[in-house]
Amino acid sequence: MNYQPDKIALSAKSVKHLRQLLRENPRLDEIIKTSQSEEEFKRHMQQWAFEIIDENKAAIDYYSQKVKGRDAFKHLRWQDFAAIRILDYLDNAGRSFSNPYRGGEITVSDPFQLLWLGVRFGSGGAKPLFFEDTIQLFRQLTRQMPDPKPDTNQVLQWMDRWPHGLEPNIIAIREKNKERIIRILAERINSCEDGDSRYSLPAHFTLEQRIEKVREWWNDYMFHLRFAIRSPELLNELLDYSLDLDTLKVMERAEKKGIPFFVNPYYLSLLNTSAAGLDVGADLAIRHYVLYSKQLIDQYGNIEAWEKEDKVEPGKPNAAGWLLPSHHNVHRRYPEVAILIPDTMGRACGGLCVSCQRMYDFQRGNLNFNMDKLKPKESWNDKMQRLLEYWENDTQLRDILITGGDALMSQNKSLEHILEAVYQMALRKREANKQRPDGEKHAEIVRIRLGSRLPAYLPQRVTEDLVQILSAFRAKAQEIGVKQFVIQTHFEAPMEVTPEAALAVKRLISAGWTVNNQLVFTTAASRRGHTAMLRKALNDIGVITYYTFSVKGFLENSFNYATNARAVQEQVEEKVIGQIPPEYYHTVREYAEAPYTLKENLQAFREELGIPFLSTDRNVINLPGVGKSLTFRTIGITRWGRRILEFDHDHTRWHSPIIHQMGKVVIIESKPIGEYLHQLEEMGENPQDYRSVWGYSIGETEARLPVFDYPKYDFKLTEAMTNLKI
Repeated sequence: MNYQPDKIALSAKSVKHLRQLLRENPRLDEIIKTSQSEEEFKRHMQQWAFEIIDENKAAIDYYSQKVKGRDAFKHLRWQDFAAIRILDYLDNAGRSFSNPYRGGEITVSDPFQLLWLGVRFGSGGAKPLFFEDTIQLFRQLTRQMPDPKPDTNQVLQWMDRWPHGLEPNIIAIREKNKERIIRILAERINSCEDGDSRYSLPAHFTLEQRIEKVREWWNDYMFHLRFAIRSPELLNELLDYSLDLDTLKVMERAEKKGIPFFVNPYYLSLLNTSAAGLDVGADLAIRHYVLYSKQLIDQYGNIEAWEKEDKVEPGKPNAAGWLLPSHHNVHRRYPEVAILIPDTMGRACGGLCVSCQRMYDFQRGNLNFNMDKLKPKESWNDKMQRLLEYWENDTQLRDILITGGDALMSQNKSLEHILEAVYQMALRKREANKQRPDGEKHAEIVRIRLGSRLPAYLPQRVTEDLVQILSAFRAKAQEIGVKQFVIQTHFEAPMEVTPEAALAVKRLISAGWTVNNQLVFTTAASRRGHTAMLRKALNDIGVITYYTFSVKGFLENSFNYATNARAVQEQVEEKVIGQIPPEYYHTVREYAEAPYTLKENLQAFREELGIPFLSTDRNVINLPGVGKSLTFRTIGITRWGRRILEFDHDHTRWHSPIIHQMGKVVIIESKPIGEYLHQLEEMGENPQDYRSVWGYSIGETEARLPVFDYPKYDFKLTEAMTNLKI
């Protein structure tokens, strides 16, 4: 398409915003009206921005990239952010960017050309949200936007708005939801609409007897998988017909398009059917994880992997340069860790999260909910041995993350076989090292992780039998040098922290496994104080927070997308009240290495420091290249108001050496900040509570806390890398 900005007239609303911009900034009005050309206008803007940062040498050095990192970031003044963004806009003016997640459309960024055309000719095609962002940019530049100061009392007030699932009134509401769902399922099973030999009800049972039997089954996780809701009609019935017609139509469209739908009865009982007695939107973060958006439905069938290293061709290295033994079962980004996805029921989940990073795998059927077909075939054990040889023979791999799908969806027998195979692999790797001289030794396996959302989605899965398997494995693996045993889970909201979830976490900890959480920072989860309250609720039951992930920039994720500016704002203004002084880092690491008393230690530690939670997690986004980062500069903006961010890699951790050839990664955000704020307003939020979000145009990745570091070896590793081809 031939884009000619000088031909596109401004809308009435855009003109109104442009006039407001000029009224608020007489100097800008004077510059743009007296400049003889667009180039002269841009030179004057450059001069204005330099006037600001010339007052602060730290800002000059940061802009020129003489200094980088969190320490340099902290020396920037509030107006420096605006001045650096103006300079970055000008330095990148005229650059074109391809957006693979919007059909490969080409975007040309030249914001000051759009201002020039708008004022001089009433053209340029810039939309109202572009001008909203620009108005806020100049307010920050001219000190009309207040410099945000973290206020502990304010954050605590925001946190107090969000209930959690351990509160008595919430427990009572969920109990009513549970009884309603049980009654409906009891009636359906009796009428032979559902049922099998394991969950069948005798014909002579009265309704109360049927209900009592289903109530007994409620504690059986297999019951919840067997009777998971797969249709919009049953979903609405079990939610007491509380879904509005527009939502039902969207869900019916999803069903016709073939998007899998799967939510288990337990998790459904966490959704409210009425707002009575609850704060506005209390359950939106989990509701939006179950109900599909129009954008997801429109894109389904054309979804691609966001991380380029997840696109694998047999025999060829992935985008990170790693050669893999399988293009379905093994994923790898970093030298130390690789992911194993078993050919078991672990390729399913306890429900489908709408922002799932592996939605493309559900789309192509590699991950699915056909439980019977996912039982491991006899050939799986042989294949698993071949896959684990990859870890065994690699010089740097020391961490295996077993996930899916969901690692705990594997049945006990399958999981036991996988863990035994991992143990034998780790043992062989250790024994082989005895024959190698110092400086040539390979990394031995020191960390084993299971990735599972079931502690939140289906906590009934954490049975005493599972605890025995995990406990026995830990005792055996410790003897051969494995030191860290982690359940990598995913709680999305404090409303997911229920008595059942707390019991599941307690059992996992009793097996000697540390439970870490990674949150996906959706629009609903990004509301003021929500993530902070989740951290507190998780710490209360003994969970350590690990990552807060920005939603990936897919078009299909745009409904749930919270801008990266909001991720930085949350990091700087809310998470800050849970910061741990560096002199206590070692203490927290000791707690994690003694998980049996972790809950009690976390409680005592927070009381000692006088903080509501430990901000051990890092705010990051998975880059559509290699690795995770929140190190970015805003180098452009589309005429629609979507910011263009240039990310650098996280240089605080070890990456594949390919990053030195890749350079920086550009992401065009899924939505403008103005649209994000309008969406929050629809959720009942006050946009004024977020007004400083406009100013966060720069981000810097936090260093990983030592609690998550690998144990040190008592020997010297080889520097050679295997399975790498660049």
